[in-house]
Amino acid sequence: MRVAFVSSETVFHHDTETNQRLQTVLELLRDAGHEIHVYCTQFWDGEHSTFEREDITYHGVSVGPDARASFLVRLPFVLAASNPDIVHASADRPKQVLSASMGATLARSPAVADWYGHGGLPTDRWRQLAARSVDRNFVPSELVATWVRELGVTERAVDTFPNPIDIDRIRSVTPGERADVLYARRLDDGANLESLLLALAEHRTRDWRATVIGDGPERAAYEQLARDLRIDDRVTFAGTLSLDDRIAAYRGAHVFAQTAERCVFPTEMLRALAAGCVGVVEYHANSSAHELVEGWDRGFRTTSEDELGDTILDAGELEFRDIDDHFATYDRDDVRDRYLTTYRALRESAGIF
Repeated sequence: MRVAFVSSETVFHHDTETNQRLQTVLELLRDAGHEIHVYCTQFWDGEHSTFEREDITYHGVSVGPDARASFLVRLPFVLAASNPDIVHASADRPKQVLSASMGATLARSPAVADWYGHGGLPTDRWRQLAARSVDRNFVPSELVATWVRELGVTERAVDTFPNPIDIDRIRSVTPGERADVLYARRLDDGANLESLLLALAEHRTRDWRATVIGDGPERAAYEQLARDLRIDDRVTFAGTLSLDDRIAAYRGAHVFAQTAERCVFPTEMLRALAAGCVGVVEYHANSSAHELVEGWDRGFRTTSEDELGDTILDAGELEFRDIDDHFATYDRDDVRDRYLTTYRALRESAGIF
């Protein structure tokens, strides 16, 4: 299958969560032998309009100081000439969805928009038009699905595709040192690590060890809070770790705590749960983390800081595991096959075989 991904910016322009998600999807499809083309503004040197990188072809639709404006103008005609089987556009910028949809129409191909919603999803005219212009809207979680439906599309026009994880890789990593509680996230103003530290401090007389993975602008403040609460000798701030080192930490931990106020999809939490951790989530309206533990016997959801500490203690009473097959359906191969099934169904419904 020839798949055209559309995003004026890629991970090679800016390494954002939204761009990482799109890169993950196109690499999944590439690894399965599909022909992948990415239509973006040029990020490479030289005057050549295409750039090959790891069996993916990047097309520089525009270049220069007015790249974004000319990208929107030129994109429909470039797509029409490329004859893709499907057009998959990032909805990070809604105007590029409209341009991609026009190109898909000219190419007689279905079009989908991928909404990640990192930082929220305002309801405005351009986003409403973008959501209605495509054959299907893809989202990472039910939280974002709700936001997209509020743009005026039906439930049938929205499909949820979680961020995938590599189950075989998790199995292959040797478990690290044991930890009672683990937290992993960028330590910024949305991390809300203070909830966990305050909850742990309530049980300072008990024997526990906690690890915090991640770095960011609020790290120093959180380290100071741990000292103020007199639990700094129990909390290890591990900083930024490689993926394999994070997986090793997850396989060695008993409980993973998710307290962040904003999260459209908790990829690190998912890895930790698949690595055997018991999940404890502090519910927040702009976080989808609770979706992973609803209806699961090794998951807990709390609604206040007061109950967080007691819930962590309850979670610690459950059996220790270093792998959990409950999350096998989030594996890369399974998620990739769901994308392909949806692509083919859209082509069939449009009468394209």
